[in-house]
Amino acid sequence: MNMETGVCVLHLFCSPRENASASALRQVIESATASGCQVMTAAMLGHRCDIAVMALSADIAALKALQTGLQRAGLDVRDSYISITEVSEYAKGLPAEALQDRLYPVLPPEGKPAFCFYPMSKKREGHANWYATPFEERTAMMMEHGKSGRTFAGKIVQLVTASTGLDTHEWGVTLFGVTLEVIKDVVYTMRFDKGSALYGEFGNFYVGYLADIETII
Repeated sequence: MNMETGVCVLHLFCSPRENASASALRQVIESATASGCQVMTAAMLGHRCDIAVMALSADIAALKALQTGLQRAGLDVRDSYISITEVSEYAKGLPAEALQDRLYPVLPPEGKPAFCFYPMSKKREGHANWYATPFEERTAMMMEHGKSGRTFAGKIVQLVTASTGLDTHEWGVTLFGVTLEVIKDVVYTMRFDKGSALYGEFGNFYVGYLADIETII
């Protein structure tokens, strides 16, 4: 089954079993790459997982085959996230090249090994209901949010993917940075924007660094 527009994005947060085989995992990843998937692996910090696998493909069956193959090669999936690339309603006036990058990103970016993923949603509370706020106000808040992010140009690459109806939150945010410090700084800075400070809800943060699977196992 293929996507009509954009690609599906699968994040798997895993830990290796005792029988995990680095060579077998490499073969699974190479097979997925040969079928058209973009696959990245990261060594993760903290107790939630040891390895993150991020994969993008328009072929959803190829992503499922990757997930199954990784499990058979010795990884236990501790958590996961499913989303799709999109052009949001606030970004449709962007140049064609920028829209293409959002729908069909080429990852990972060079020189940005720090990796972070977190899910987020917009609140629907009485005093802060994003979906009851007029479109013009929402657009202004998103423009402010984007302006804050652009102050980190060259240090951060961000991919925001849509997950309404697909997973627990409404968006997944993946950050690639030159250092973990830069990732901390951009998230801290953008939380002061009204659209985030008043309306943002965040899930768990997963943090690590990009690495080949052989160096992680």
